Amino acid sequence: MKKIEAIIKPFKLDEVKEALQAIGLQGMTVLEAKGFGRQKGHTELYRGAEYVVDFLPKLKLELVIADDQVEAALEAIQTAAKTGKIGDGKIFVSDVAQAIRIRTGETGDAAL
Repeated sequence: MKKIEAIIKPFKLDEVKEALQAIGLQGMTVLEAKGFGRQKGHTELYRGAEYVVDFLPKLKLELVIADDQVEAALEAIQTAAKTGKIGDGKIFVSDVAQAIRIRTGETGDAAL
């Protein structure tokens, strides 16, 4: 099993969700996040005062999926989340040692 964590622009959520559903993936966790990378933020003017907005709004998606679904999921996320502009986000993939469905006690891939 693998855990995919994807940091994306908030307005891309629906496209990414639909792309993942189209390849048969169900279930994800979405967290609101703030951050920056090379984008570095920007300055804004508010009531005559200039201030720096260096943490930009992002969404973090988390999915735990079977090993054989990883490549399709990565392709779906990349395609749906890409705008071609700086700040499109990042995807991280890590190993998951165990998963347990609390309701039924199922473990491993069956718990997904």
